[in-house]
Amino acid sequence: MKTLTIIDTFGFFFRLYYAMSSLRTKDGKPSGMVHGFANFIASLKGEYESDYIIFALDSKGETFRSKIDSNYKKNRQTPPEALLAQLPICIKMIEDMGLCFLAKEGYEADDIIASVVKKFENDDIFIRVVTHDKDLYQLIKNGKVEIYSPAKKESYDEEACYEKYGVYPNQIRDFLAIVGDTSDNIPGVKGIGEKGAKNLLDEFKSLEEIYENLDKILNLRLKNMLISGKESAFISKKLATLYDDLEIPNLNSAKFPTTNPLLKIKNILEEYSLNRLLNTLDKSSIQKSSKFESILVTDEEKLDEILSNITPQTKVAFDTETTDLDSKVAKIVGFSFCFDEEISYYVPINHNFLGVGDQISSKVAKKGIEKIFKSFVIGHNLKYDFRIIRNNFSINPPEIYADTMIMAWLMDPGSSVGMDNLALKLFNYKTIKFEDVVRKGENFANVNFENASKYASEDAWITLRFYNALSKILGEDLLKIASNLEFPFIKVLLDMEEEGILMDIDRLREMILALNEDIKSLTNEIYKLSKQRFNLNSPKQLGVVLFENLNLPAKKKTKTGYSTDESVLNSLIDTHPVISKILEYREIYKLQSTYTEPLLNHALKDEKGRVYTDFLQTGTATGRLSSKNPNLQNIPARGRLAKQMRDCFISKNGYSLVSLDYSQIELRLLAHFSEDYSLIKAFKNGEDIHTRTAISIFGSSDNEKRAIAKSINFGLIYGMGANKLSNELNISRNEAKDYIDRYFMAFTSIKEFLENLKAEAKIKGYSETLIGRKRFFNFSNANQRELAMYEREAVNTKFQGSAADIIKMAMLKIYPLLDENAKMLLQIHDELIFEVKDEKIDEFSKKARDIMENIYKLNVPLISSLSIAKKWGELK
Repeated sequence: MKTLTIIDTFGFFFRLYYAMSSLRTKDGKPSGMVHGFANFIASLKGEYESDYIIFALDSKGETFRSKIDSNYKKNRQTPPEALLAQLPICIKMIEDMGLCFLAKEGYEADDIIASVVKKFENDDIFIRVVTHDKDLYQLIKNGKVEIYSPAKKESYDEEACYEKYGVYPNQIRDFLAIVGDTSDNIPGVKGIGEKGAKNLLDEFKSLEEIYENLDKILNLRLKNMLISGKESAFISKKLATLYDDLEIPNLNSAKFPTTNPLLKIKNILEEYSLNRLLNTLDKSSIQKSSKFESILVTDEEKLDEILSNITPQTKVAFDTETTDLDSKVAKIVGFSFCFDEEISYYVPINHNFLGVGDQISSKVAKKGIEKIFKSFVIGHNLKYDFRIIRNNFSINPPEIYADTMIMAWLMDPGSSVGMDNLALKLFNYKTIKFEDVVRKGENFANVNFENASKYASEDAWITLRFYNALSKILGEDLLKIASNLEFPFIKVLLDMEEEGILMDIDRLREMILALNEDIKSLTNEIYKLSKQRFNLNSPKQLGVVLFENLNLPAKKKTKTGYSTDESVLNSLIDTHPVISKILEYREIYKLQSTYTEPLLNHALKDEKGRVYTDFLQTGTATGRLSSKNPNLQNIPARGRLAKQMRDCFISKNGYSLVSLDYSQIELRLLAHFSEDYSLIKAFKNGEDIHTRTAISIFGSSDNEKRAIAKSINFGLIYGMGANKLSNELNISRNEAKDYIDRYFMAFTSIKEFLENLKAEAKIKGYSETLIGRKRFFNFSNANQRELAMYEREAVNTKFQGSAADIIKMAMLKIYPLLDENAKMLLQIHDELIFEVKDEKIDEFSKKARDIMENIYKLNVPLISSLSIAKKWGELK
């Protein structure tokens, strides 16, 4: 069955306008609706892909409904000038893109849509109507016609219509006839609301049937309202009835575009500064044929011949195939490489399937890789491949290289950068899936040469295509960030990960035994206090115990039962003694299951007793590093057991742990960007910024006032409003709002700066960090909740992303100082932890601290605190 998408165009335009009504170009032209519509067109393929698409337009002037009721739509205010200014631009966009649009004088878009539905509903076509208008729900027919809400991104069939309005599609006209529609000035029956209309239609099915059975309505008030409103009801039904006999052309002109229609309106995109879309369009000029030749190389002389002409300028895409996804334990099976977009090679080394043929020896493979590593090496997630090559062949990374995974992340840090997804995004090309060539329970060594060669050589080939495409898309600024910071940073992370951090295994075992005793004791106490046994780790069972058996006041419910999250339990802490015990149990259980036991398992696997994390360079949209397997950035820093946990991380004999931690870097960035006089002065004078803020808000400072000031200082960076502050401080919303207002009065430039930051992000479609990394947001197609979230994230990215820039630059500059006397072990966001030989601590610390504090010139000083200890828990 083919699909036809019909857009209720003006309703859609109006929503786009009001979602971003304040958006303007640099020269002052209103642009929110144009931005939103262009982004909508860009999303067509992913969200609305179909065989045909039609834009239904309202006609100018009065319609036939005005003759039925002269008041029809008379209550509508004249649209804002900014909206009217953009309307012809958006219509011109439809025309210039060559998309099908239909309009008929005297009729509305709803009538066109109804006529299209009537003409094609009996054909082998599924019809999707994109609208916010409830009138059109009357067209729904299961399996044939659905309504799609672009705001909620949900489709509505007959059951969904009933769930939403309480009536079925064939009753929508009757429903509107009774309740009316204020937006269109459809009067309905005065005094009867949605609930009353639904009850009537549940019993009598239609307006006509209601009036045929007035004698059966026992509620005299309701009956009288229906009697006095009869004429209005039937006029309202006529107004709500769609006209479906308009002449509709065939669908030849409505075929869904095969090429990106935005290519035809680049002039409008340029005029309205839609730079992100323009960059995306450049991809179309780089999409070439998706055919290449895969060559299996099992002859050693042939391999040598292929690699003989490599120079330092040769761009070679390179990829490894291994026995495991964990690079720390994986053995190499083979490698692939590609010089151009026509031929790609696979070299098998360690396959072991039944009947395996000749392979390249490890000795010759090593020579071949050494030759490749003298070129400009291109890879996708090179950190993995570099570790594989170092572990298997003792070959260090090449001098010149580029990582297309990082390039893709710089292009759009919020989207997937995996090879399969990126191939679809850039080239609409479907790569061979790993699970298609490797059977469950086996690894790549078991794959036959033919399948292995196709899969592996494709990886190298598509990686080269990624590089060639992304080099054109990224632009000079982002390419510079890639080359000067992100690519060299791979080696920093590679060495950090290989160094690991030492665990005190005996202390860890003791802690696990003690926690097990605590868990048993708390479990018994909770059973005793709740007078029953149940699964403490089941939120559903816990909810029943607390809110049904113990009759505690339920705060909120989820789809699966009562919510028992931390905020709910904390709010109940004074209602029953079991609550504090449950919170304590959860803290200990999480520590045991997430940290102590997994860390012990990791440490026991290593002959040195060290644990090794994986740092993800592309793991966050802000630019911060993340850590996994195990996550060493999340080791508890607060709570009664935090120090005990961190004391299990120690330095080796003759060495100490050295911490260098940026002091309030994000607040210093706020001072730098906002240029607020009072904030800059406080930092330059070396004041405690939270005390200074407390004095500015309250006139004095004590522990409580400083804590409030601290919450506000950091909260504003994360886009916190009065609601969140009131929840965090357990005060009223008005009180929280008053604190924030006082803050902005004290630091007068900050409010204007934050508002400008949000507005700029809306105009550009992205937020930018200190060095120019970008994080993109689709403001145009966002609903109110998403808009608020994007604004918060745009602000957060400015500060958290810039802090990430600074510490990465510092790490890269510290890297040459590292040797057998000093190793970088961990980065926990604004803090670096090193393991340094005791007699070298003063010399190293001074140099590293100097680098951190002078890595970037801000309007305020960058300060880092130094701490030295034998255990992590003793670092301050």
